[in-house]
Amino acid sequence: MHLKVFLSCAILLTAILCPGQTSQGAPQIHIGPVPHPRALSEKPDTVEMIVIGDVMMHSKQLLHDHRTFLSNISGAISSADIAVANLEFPLGGKPYSGYPVFSTPDWYAEYLSDCGINVFLLANNHILDKGDLGVERSLSVYDSMESRGRARYCGAGADSVSFARHNPLILEAGGMKIALVNFTYGTNIGSQQKWPSVSRMNKSSISEQFQRAREAGADFIVALPHWGEEYCIIHSPAQEDLARWMISEGADAIVGSHPHVVQDIDIINGVPVFYSVGNAVSNMSIRHTRLEMAVTLRFTRDRRGEARLLPPEGRWMWCTLPGTLTDSYATIFTDEWIGRRDEWKDPSDYDNMLSHLNERHN
Repeated sequence: MHLKVFLSCAILLTAILCPGQTSQGAPQIHIGPVPHPRALSEKPDTVEMIVIGDVMMHSKQLLHDHRTFLSNISGAISSADIAVANLEFPLGGKPYSGYPVFSTPDWYAEYLSDCGINVFLLANNHILDKGDLGVERSLSVYDSMESRGRARYCGAGADSVSFARHNPLILEAGGMKIALVNFTYGTNIGSQQKWPSVSRMNKSSISEQFQRAREAGADFIVALPHWGEEYCIIHSPAQEDLARWMISEGADAIVGSHPHVVQDIDIINGVPVFYSVGNAVSNMSIRHTRLEMAVTLRFTRDRRGEARLLPPEGRWMWCTLPGTLTDSYATIFTDEWIGRRDEWKDPSDYDNMLSHLNERHN
């Protein structure tokens, strides 16, 4: 049975819905700074999950100090019980490379963990960029991090046992079980063997993962699809069809990635659907690719013991490029920087940020 969404303290979101879009029930999703979860719950066992989008490592990023990439948002990430990010690259070893065939240093995953990310999403179109050996090497690094309590992962598995253990990924916090189901529409390079395997956008596989999540006693199922059309700020009919199907199968929330831009948001039959949260950090400069969103989901139990989802939160972010705010890349929460134009190395980029925000609000 689907969870109920508390609407009492949410505000109506109209800023990034499709023009002329009709939803089943007005989307009651808060956009803005996230208050402390205890302020929204009568009980202390609220679990907070934050989801950010595509963490990239383009060639130019390799030339800059990575320590600033997520430092401005790491406080919010670290304060969440569960912090999720899509890692759009394999750890393929040297020589390191960016688009179109990524191979990212191992230390980048450790840095993300240092910033508070404790769940890595691996099902994306770039995970096989370095072939099967690249995935095997990546999973070996992630397994080592998992054994050290650094981070969990989902969306792939080295063998059948590992795949079943991570897909769905069942997380326990605050007396609740939250299942994460991550999958991709495809990969840019195909696999030549059965294992390791990447979770695919296949209804049979998705349904099977949902079923195993329910059998494991999951209170909530969060679907994390890698889907949609790149650079399109409005979701496709295929995305909506699959979203409706997943909701009928038991998804309690859907937060997507891949388009590299923030897409529209809806609530379908009481279930929040963030079609795409865009990038988290990248070297992209195509219009809309630097405006991003962090989504916060809060899970709680009421006094009767019923598990519920509190109003989802969306918070705008902006990825600053070298020479605009700092000498390197730095992702920021836009609300924290409004009115601070004089602190930018290049104030015109502050104006660029405001222009993008205003465009999405009109």
